[in-house]
Amino acid sequence: MAEFPIPTSGSFTLTNARVHFSLAPGFEAVFDGDGFALADIAVADGRIASIAAAADGGNIAAFDLKGRIVLPCFVDCHTHIDKGHIWPRSPNPDGSFMGALGANAADRRARWSAEDVARRMDFSLRCAYAHGTRALRTHIDSDAPQEEISWPVFEQMRERWQGRIELQAASLVGIENVRDAAWLEQLAVRVAAAGGILGAVSYMAPDLEDLLDRMFRTAIAHGLDLDFHADETDDVGAVSLKKIAEAALRHRFQGKILVGHCCSLARQPDKDVLDTLDKVARAGMAVVSLPMCNLYLQDRRHDGTTPRWRGVTLLHEMKARGIPVAVASDNTRDPFYAYGDLDMLEVYRMATRILHLDHPVGDWPKAAASTPAETMGLASDGLLRAGGPADFIVFKGRSWTELLSRPESGRMVVRAGKPIDAGLPDYAELDDLMVD
Repeated sequence: MAEFPIPTSGSFTLTNARVHFSLAPGFEAVFDGDGFALADIAVADGRIASIAAAADGGNIAAFDLKGRIVLPCFVDCHTHIDKGHIWPRSPNPDGSFMGALGANAADRRARWSAEDVARRMDFSLRCAYAHGTRALRTHIDSDAPQEEISWPVFEQMRERWQGRIELQAASLVGIENVRDAAWLEQLAVRVAAAGGILGAVSYMAPDLEDLLDRMFRTAIAHGLDLDFHADETDDVGAVSLKKIAEAALRHRFQGKILVGHCCSLARQPDKDVLDTLDKVARAGMAVVSLPMCNLYLQDRRHDGTTPRWRGVTLLHEMKARGIPVAVASDNTRDPFYAYGDLDMLEVYRMATRILHLDHPVGDWPKAAASTPAETMGLASDGLLRAGGPADFIVFKGRSWTELLSRPESGRMVVRAGKPIDAGLPDYAELDDLMVD
C-alpha cells in the first residue's frame, strides 16, 4: 500500500482507520451495523499511544486511511508446521482421513530429518509472518523417535523467530500411546523442558477414560496445559469431547485446555449436545474449529455423490454458553489438507462462509485474534488498545464485504510501529526436499 508511506521510525498517526468494537477495548465511538467506527490511531515508540474517535484536523504527521480497515495481528492457535508442505512428495491418495494418516506416517518415517523439518517450519513461518500472524501454536508429531528430532528443531525455531512470531508447541500422539506410562512420563518431561503443552489425539478407545485420567494426572504433575484433537469424524458415537470435559471436572484441572475439531458433535442428538456443552462450559475449556481442513476431509465420498455436511463443530451453540471459541489454519499443503498458506484472513473469510459468522457479525472477529490469544496465555495480543504494541494490519477493504471478498494481497503489516518488508517465500525453495 504505497499510498500510505508509514515511516520506519518515530511517531505518526493513522486517521480515519476503520476499527471494530470487538477488537478495540476502551475505544468509545458510535459503531455502525457491522461494528465499525472511524478512529485516529496514534503510534509512538512501537506502541499504540491512543485510539480516539476520528476528528477533522490538520495533523501534518498523519496518514489518512480513508476508512480502510485496521485489525490487530492474527493469532493462529492450531497448526501443524512440522508436517507442512509435504504434499508434493506425499499426496493423499484418496483425500480421506485414513489416507492422510497413512501418507503422513510414511513420509515422517522416511523423510523427517532435523534439516527437513526445520526448513519446512521456517518456510511456513515466513508465510504466516508475511500475512500478519503475531502468535502461532503448532502441534508436533511426537511418536518415538520423532520427538527427539522435532522438539529440538522447534526450540531452535522459536529462538530464531523471537520478536516476530510468538511460538508455542503441543505434543501430538494417539491417545492409545498413553497406555505406556513410562513413555508418557518421558514425553511430559521433554515437553515441559521446551515450555510446551501436553497434547494427544482423543478418540473412542475402549479405555479412553483411564487414558484421559493418565493425561490429566501427568499434566498436573508437570504443570502443563493440555491440547487435544477430538472427534475428527462424522461418527455419532464419537464423544471424546464430553469425556475430556468430564475428566477435567473430575481432576479439578486448573490449567488451560484447548480442544480442536469436535466434528461429530454436529451429528449428535440435541439432548446429548446440550449435556456435552454444559460440561465443557463448566470445565472452562476452549474449542477451536478448523473450517478449511474439516470441510476438506469430512464426509468425503468415493461413490460419485456430493458431501452432505460441512464438517465443522457447533461454534454458535458453544459461544452462547460462554465457551471461548476460535478458528485456526490447521494443516497446510500436507496429506490432511492440500491447500492453505497460514493466512488467518483466509481462515476467517472461509469460517464466515462455512459457519455463518455474519448477519450479524457481532464479536466473531475475536475468534481469529483475542480469543485464541487468551487461550494461549497471551493477554496483550489480538487487540488494538492504548499502551499495547503497535502490531496491526492495514487492509484496503472498508467493510466486511470488501475485506472478505478479496485475498487482500496488498495488505500492510505493521509490527512494533514499523511496516514489515516480508514477501511470501517461493515454493521452489523446497524443491530439493520433494525429490528422492
